[in-house]
Amino acid sequence: MPIALGFAENSIQLVPDGTLILHVIIILVMVWLLNITLYKPINQILANREKRTRGRLSEAEEISQSVSQKLSEYERSLRQARAAAYALSEAERAEAMKDRQAKLNEMREELAQSIAQEKKTIDQQAAEARTALEVESRLIAREIGSRVLSRPISDGQMN
Repeated sequence: MPIALGFAENSIQLVPDGTLILHVIIILVMVWLLNITLYKPINQILANREKRTRGRLSEAEEISQSVSQKLSEYERSLRQARAAAYALSEAERAEAMKDRQAKLNEMREELAQSIAQEKKTIDQQAAEARTALEVESRLIAREIGSRVLSRPISDGQMN
């Protein structure tokens, strides 16, 4: 059987003819129709989705920045409040120490006055006791002398 290297009668021939232009026009119309009915709406949906995603992402970043800023402001105000509280506490403590020291000084002064008054009273009582003892000792000495001598002794004889 001989192999025919030529073209067979029933084979497809690729010769450009008038139908090629028709096929190109049909393809272009299909591309245009698909572009209007399918690709543009899908691209718009994808673009809107991307826009919303980026919008929400940027909104989330703005919220995150706002939260960070408010947190740092809160921490700063908290530090200031603590410092003010510590300063107030220290001032109150210093005032309390000052009052305590003033009361201690007042009590010491009262105590010193009381001690001085008591010393005066004790000295006065000692002087009175000496005077009383002197008088009593003279009386006892007179009585002892009169008993020993068996006669009364006068004040002139006592010295």
